[in-house]
Amino acid sequence: MQIQYNLYYDYLIKDGVAEECIISVPLDDDDYIEYCDPQKLSEYIKSKITDSNKQYYVFIDEAQYAITKEEMKNPDVPIRLYGVLNGLLRKKNVDVYVTGSNSKFLSSDILTEFRGRGDEIHIAPLAFSEYYPASGKDKYEAWQEYLFYGGLPHILAEPDNESKEAYLERLNSEIYIRDIVERYDIRDAAGMETLMKVIASAIGSLSNAQKIYDTFNSSGDKSISMPTISNYLKYLTESFVIQKGERYDIKGRKYIGTPSKYYYTDLGLRNALLNFRQFEETHLMENAIYNELIYRGYKVDVGVVEIRVAENGKKAHKQLEVDFVVNQGSKRYYIQSAYALPNQEKVEQEQASLIKIPDSFKKIIITSGNFPVWRNDQGITIIGLFDFLLNDDSLDY
Repeated sequence: MQIQYNLYYDYLIKDGVAEECIISVPLDDDDYIEYCDPQKLSEYIKSKITDSNKQYYVFIDEAQYAITKEEMKNPDVPIRLYGVLNGLLRKKNVDVYVTGSNSKFLSSDILTEFRGRGDEIHIAPLAFSEYYPASGKDKYEAWQEYLFYGGLPHILAEPDNESKEAYLERLNSEIYIRDIVERYDIRDAAGMETLMKVIASAIGSLSNAQKIYDTFNSSGDKSISMPTISNYLKYLTESFVIQKGERYDIKGRKYIGTPSKYYYTDLGLRNALLNFRQFEETHLMENAIYNELIYRGYKVDVGVVEIRVAENGKKAHKQLEVDFVVNQGSKRYYIQSAYALPNQEKVEQEQASLIKIPDSFKKIIITSGNFPVWRNDQGITIIGLFDFLLNDDSLDY
């Protein structure tokens, strides 16, 4: 939170807020360790709120340090920190901002407790449009680096590739995996890590608990049950390590359920998990497009178009995939990710599902080639990757 706090602190000061009205309590700092006791935390913050006519801003960082393991694991044990926050929320002249580890302390925990009295803000890794100008490199080199090392801001501060890799590996092992194991009391940490690698290796592929279970079985590992796999997928999604694309039947206008697609929230963490050995630009580009759409605030599903075809003289049903069904309010877009369009045959292959969609919403193919934006005879808009990534309004070209 430190970067966000500094930015907001500077904003508040420039806006005329007095310094003594900004109260920051970083609970992971040794200087504040006594305030990990919720009672002392409450007393400290309230001692700083001395004037009912002034507006105060309270920042509690790494809030999970004020929650005991017993409170976290036992639903019958009241979480005392919630009492502290309730007390602050009752004060009309106090704004409260609470952050914590994405896996130890979920924002959904706070929202559940204070429904209707709080907002949830997801701080995602950098979008490419943010990463590219900060990298100081041309867009092609910056793109390759972005696909490889992801968009966590600290990556830009690391001096060389070895340092970048070490940083991402450390985050995976010391924070993400360890925190998830601790939060959910997972006994088989190795199994959890193996599952993460299976998902990382299958970006853009349809998957579910049954398929993953079969993968484990085929490799001779029968130690993880299907219910456990389902729970692990839920934990990883709740912790924002991965994101789930639900399958949507476009013609039937309904969700199918399973299988789904899973995408990594940060590609650098995905690559580090696989020891930087699986760099398939086609799949990584699809993942990056998904992340960009989420970053822009769209709801994103995985589309299915069912058609009837003739096979051996008989009519049969066939499902065609649409990479992304993208919604925002009354807007909808259908999008295919195509690494390259070297010839007309490939164009026809990529647009096959799009031209079977029986509505007039915009249909788009995003390709890594250096194409100008154009619309072909079938009404399909083709956009180059950088046109898409570097222009917020690119879907409306």
